[in-house]
Amino acid sequence: MGNRRILRFSGEDTHDFLQGLVTNDVAKLSNGLVYAALLTPQGKYIADFFLLADGDAVLLDVDETLGDMLAQRLSMYKLRAKVEIAVSDLHMHRGVGEVPEDGSIDPRTPALGWRAYRDTPQQDDNVDWDALRVAHLVPETGVELTPDSFILELGFERLNGVDFRKGCYVGQEICARMKHKTELRKGLARVDVDGNAAVGSLISADGKPAGTLLTQSNGQALAYLRFDRAKGDMQAGDAKVSRAAP
Repeated sequence: MGNRRILRFSGEDTHDFLQGLVTNDVAKLSNGLVYAALLTPQGKYIADFFLLADGDAVLLDVDETLGDMLAQRLSMYKLRAKVEIAVSDLHMHRGVGEVPEDGSIDPRTPALGWRAYRDTPQQDDNVDWDALRVAHLVPETGVELTPDSFILELGFERLNGVDFRKGCYVGQEICARMKHKTELRKGLARVDVDGNAAVGSLISADGKPAGTLLTQSNGQALAYLRFDRAKGDMQAGDAKVSRAAP
């Protein structure tokens, strides 16, 4: 979550435009930062981001690697909507502890501190964000969150990234079906890791694929697991893996 692209949406149709596309309710901008995603019509992840009101405009904070793609994708949906999308010169700052006057609490979990948007780059970020993400089961763009992801499997409901009462958005039907009609058989979990295994290592249980090992920190890791197989001692590379205590 280091390099971020800040996009600025302006124009009289901005709120309605975003409301019809993203997974969360844009009306929540009146309360501060909003975490949301853009999905494919098949309900799969394209990008996750933060939204923040900027007067009548809206700032969108997304991973730098997704910035060009997301701006282009959203521009395709504009049609005749009165919306302008521009790259802002602002820089994202973040930290833990006391929230500065210009800061907003991270909507995913207060444990991830605050975010603010300023004219100059941040120089003093010494927080171990991976450790916090592993401890609080928070997925990262490009690591846990990939184009094959279904956001409910990655904890978006728990992380306040999806609203099931807001009405239609791209991919909404699949999200609603996963929420109301099925029990999740796969998803993000925290595991204990004893030994060495690279990010992306296959996790096996009794010789059968049980998941993938992802972000690691201090002997624990995030893992995408098949819950029916991820039981007891498992293996990933040269490491022993087991489900961590809640």
